[in-house]
Amino acid sequence: MSVPTGAIPVSVTADRVQIGGFATAYLAEDGTGGAYALIEHTLAPGLLGAPPHRHAREDELSYVLEGTLTVWRDGAVAEAGPGAVVRKPRGEWHTFWNSGPGPVRFLEVISPPAFAGYFRELAALMPARGAPDLATVAALAGRYGLEMDFAAIGPLTERYGLRLG
Repeated sequence: MSVPTGAIPVSVTADRVQIGGFATAYLAEDGTGGAYALIEHTLAPGLLGAPPHRHAREDELSYVLEGTLTVWRDGAVAEAGPGAVVRKPRGEWHTFWNSGPGPVRFLEVISPPAFAGYFRELAALMPARGAPDLATVAALAGRYGLEMDFAAIGPLTERYGLRLG
């Protein structure tokens, strides 16, 4: 499996995580009675948001604010523009990317909310230069009940002209 080896700038603040061209802003984690988390993701053009993955514990719902979010679910590709809602239920393989010319911004509702912390922990694992250690990323994913298909990154990035990071 080939992972890009260029530098991926990472920054973390109390309410925002930036990993290269992928940003996560935390909008609501507390005060929901443990029902959900609300975050906002921003993806740069040409960016694959994550390897294909599936959640054992969470359901996700995306609401597109700006740009076009391309979503791969169980092998089918669909585009979602502003105002569209994309359902990503637990147990279903999925990933997402930005194939448009500008940034894509979307809200993500995660229920139950614990998975929202994954992005902060992932940012802490990303090296300043080079590719992350996939075994460490896989261990983090496992703690969150997340199964990833790292082998699918290469075919997806080649087929759709994307990059990771």
